[in-house]
Amino acid sequence: MGATAGAVWGRTEQQDYRSRVRGTLLGVAVGDALGTPVNGLGIDAIREAHGAEGLVDLAPAYGRRGAVTHITQLTLFSVDGLIRAHVRRDTGAWHPPTDVHRAYLRWAATQRDWGPDERRKDDGWLAREEWLYARRDPHQSLLLGLGDEIMGTPDTPKNPGEAGPEAATRSAPFGLLVGWEPQLVAQLAVECAAQTHGHPAASLAAGAYAVIVHALALGESLDGAVQRAFAMLAARPGHQPVSDALQHALGAVRQGMPGPERVTELCGAGTAESLVGAAVYCALVAADVRHGLCLAVNHDGPSAATGALTGGLLGALHGETALPPAWLAELEGRPTVLELADDFAMEMTQGPALHGPGGSSPGWLARYPRA
Repeated sequence: MGATAGAVWGRTEQQDYRSRVRGTLLGVAVGDALGTPVNGLGIDAIREAHGAEGLVDLAPAYGRRGAVTHITQLTLFSVDGLIRAHVRRDTGAWHPPTDVHRAYLRWAATQRDWGPDERRKDDGWLAREEWLYARRDPHQSLLLGLGDEIMGTPDTPKNPGEAGPEAATRSAPFGLLVGWEPQLVAQLAVECAAQTHGHPAASLAAGAYAVIVHALALGESLDGAVQRAFAMLAARPGHQPVSDALQHALGAVRQGMPGPERVTELCGAGTAESLVGAAVYCALVAADVRHGLCLAVNHDGPSAATGALTGGLLGALHGETALPPAWLAELEGRPTVLELADDFAMEMTQGPALHGPGGSSPGWLARYPRA
């Protein structure tokens, strides 16, 4: 698996890119946090608990406002794995799915252990963040798929029948590889999805979502980004459920005022392709980020996953400054998200200066070990 040659980044381009990286990762996290308190509730129960408009602000979950789930945790480890892959490329070792899988295994350790193990020197800094050592209702498919060191692949996937959204919800970072061609971004997302979700529609939904984020991070419109996903999907066997879900989302935009009933219908049975479609719909009809996220969590479907997927799209589209500051202020792990986002942007734009033939930064290699 390869990538296109890196572009020469001017200061303005670097600043725009960093804002979109920050926006994407913060958007995933804040959408996750907004939806978590009502996850699993129907719209009637949500209105009973939060009023006629439903949930319109952060609410307590896991003992605090702004708490995130395994969705945000795994998204961060996706970023960590991608940085490590690019750092290791200097050694001649270049297989990003393996590096992402190792990162997911480090996440799996946070679900088993009480805290960081200082003896694991090659874990890097993210795995030493104590707040991540919290089990936030991870789906069984994640624990089973990452329960041993065998890596699932598209040919021999883990959990072959698993069609849920958990792989798609951690796939926004693949779309931030703006130096890659869309087909390579999709392939990487599909390969990494197969590590826990073997159903073809679940893997292709992750690929489609990553391609949409990729186009948004490059400055395209959301409509244009979805068309990119259609083009990618058309060449892949088994794409019809994912293509149909996206087409359904586009059609719903023209069917009157957005509301919970429309989002519930798009979410369907809660499969990966349905939730990606619902997220695309929420982002397309959003008057602003707050409106889009509230629409994404107030319905009968999985609120945290739909909120996270929608947040990733809106963050990539508009950048970090469009996200509601009051929600970001209370977001669990925000310093970690920002630090990781900035590291990712720096690696993707200035990696050779950090670890190249002309020299390397010992501090960087301590944060992202090559081992």
